[in-house]
Amino acid sequence: MAFLLSSQNVLEYLLTIGLSTPVEQSLSKIELKPAKNFNLLVSLPDGRQLLVKQERLNREGKTAGEFFEEWRVHQFFQKFPDISHIRWCCSEAVHFDADNSIIVFNYLKNYRDLADFYIKENVFPTKIAIAVGMTLASIHHATMENPDYAEFFQTSAQISHLKNPNLTLGLDRITPEIFGLVPSEGLKFFTLYQRYDSLGQAIANLHRSYTRYCLTHHDLKLNNILLSLNWQEAVFNNSFSSERMIRLIDWERGAWGDPAHDLGMLIASYLQFWLYSMTTSKSMAIEESLRLATTPLELLQPSIAALMSTYLAHFPQILETCPDFLERVVQFCGLALITAIQAGLQHEKTFGNVGICMLQVAKSLLCNPKASMKTIFGVEALELLPQSFSRN
Repeated sequence: MAFLLSSQNVLEYLLTIGLSTPVEQSLSKIELKPAKNFNLLVSLPDGRQLLVKQERLNREGKTAGEFFEEWRVHQFFQKFPDISHIRWCCSEAVHFDADNSIIVFNYLKNYRDLADFYIKENVFPTKIAIAVGMTLASIHHATMENPDYAEFFQTSAQISHLKNPNLTLGLDRITPEIFGLVPSEGLKFFTLYQRYDSLGQAIANLHRSYTRYCLTHHDLKLNNILLSLNWQEAVFNNSFSSERMIRLIDWERGAWGDPAHDLGMLIASYLQFWLYSMTTSKSMAIEESLRLATTPLELLQPSIAALMSTYLAHFPQILETCPDFLERVVQFCGLALITAIQAGLQHEKTFGNVGICMLQVAKSLLCNPKASMKTIFGVEALELLPQSFSRN
């Protein structure tokens, strides 16, 4: 990748690809947006804002090719106009430069990060969770088991050498060499993990049962969801179901996949508000730490239940195709928590009492999904099913 984007050359770059004019060059504003990629927000004098992103190089001097996957999702929407109604649930990519790993988006300035909203406001309105559930259900439902859609992603996957998702997270290949590769905190995690044979078996079974049904986001965390700044007005007017109230961004891992994976990751993102707010000490039992969390699970359960029940109400067909869908969602939720633990080990090199508690919760979700449903949702599984679906 010879060309490196910078605040000094981004305007000239936009000019060369036809997204800017010479007149706008001296009147535009440029802002660096901290992120894992190199992101620049360009505000043009006509009111337009463009988010210009360039993928960073890895140790081998190459990129991971994630922008190719994101652009592929946008090509999917362009190729099949019959699903244009769900295109507006997503980000708006307007240009992709494969040679330089640059992608340009219309910046959605009338939205805010949903995770940031929850953190700053410290409230979890069920109406927002309902809108998220409807949005995700509409995407999954609109693309479900369509052979033309599946072929599009499978063909593209061959080009990009895309592989099945690694749900085992490398935990199925723990060898003595690991002791020289991870910090002491990481060894604590692997030691605890290896105590539970049932945990490894549950992850392996989930990996084997992974089934591709529809378009999935594959990285559906709350910070990849945008909430309209006018969401309260939409709720007041009883139009909160509008797909534009919620947007899903960062489709860098978008693929033809298992919808239970998306739901599980999303619910895990909610649970982390609870788990990361725990008060822990060596003398305190895990159950007591969880009970004394400053963001109690009871505060989150109504939104988690509303998200799940709304999703099923708008996409009941998934229960016919996959009768154990709810159990799989709970298991994917546990898997996402283990992924979060590993991310903490990689970036922060820590695995303390919070991590131990999180691992225990993840184990329960993965190994005993049925028994864990009441804990996660706050209601029995039957109460989450749509009225039209047989509960007998």
